Amino acid sequence: MKFRPCIDIHNGKVKQIVGSSLKDQGDYALENFTAKQDAAYFARYYRELGLTGGHVILLNGEDSPYFQETRAQALSALAAWPMGLQVGGGVRADNAAGYLDAGASHVIVTSYVFQDGKVRYERLEELRREVGADKLVLDLSCRKKNGAYYIVTDRWQKDTDVILKEETLKFFEAYCSEFLIHAVDVEGKAGGVDRSLITLLGGYEGIPVTYAGGVHSYEDLRVLREAGRGRVDVTAGSALSLFGGRLELARILEEIGPTVCT
Repeated sequence: MKFRPCIDIHNGKVKQIVGSSLKDQGDYALENFTAKQDAAYFARYYRELGLTGGHVILLNGEDSPYFQETRAQALSALAAWPMGLQVGGGVRADNAAGYLDAGASHVIVTSYVFQDGKVRYERLEELRREVGADKLVLDLSCRKKNGAYYIVTDRWQKDTDVILKEETLKFFEAYCSEFLIHAVDVEGKAGGVDRSLITLLGGYEGIPVTYAGGVHSYEDLRVLREAGRGRVDVTAGSALSLFGGRLELARILEEIGPTVCT
């Protein structure tokens, strides 16, 4: 179990938002915290701590008037911590290599490989050809519906018909080197983790998996370790004092140890 830092960028600023509130129309999101510092500041901070494998997420679509400002922030973070951070948000086969060239260790992809709720297998193959599975992280963030976890896409605004389960993870692991999975129902609400989802992920023995969503106490870290069987990495944002929350990053690292990503 390792800790993965994050830098979420919305409307050109580093923020923590309630993920399920995100809307492309009007570039709206319910905000928990807006940082005064820029993305490069946080990247340098994580670099000083030796925290690798963090996620830089662009939360604006390309048609947003804020997109270029958001992208510039992301690129500045990659420049400040070359090969120390992953980047996601609007990544496609035709721009993935550009982010890697800009300093990302991996690119994170979700919406590009889904369309109308279906898996676009040809796009998975295209991404694997363009950047290699070893540079690709699949974001399989999900929402619970009718007792199952369904993968969501387009910045968590659209449901797919793909159920997250061990067979799904086994299938997709041929195309990537890691999974990033947000529990969308609890993400950004700092009200507790989704134990049943973590238990599901803890039963998977394959490539690295990072869980995000609902972390709000040090006890949540112990739940993650127990339910995830020590196999599930964790990221947290709104809960950190760094982003206006109550948890100290130093203590989190004491609880679970520093991140050493491969």
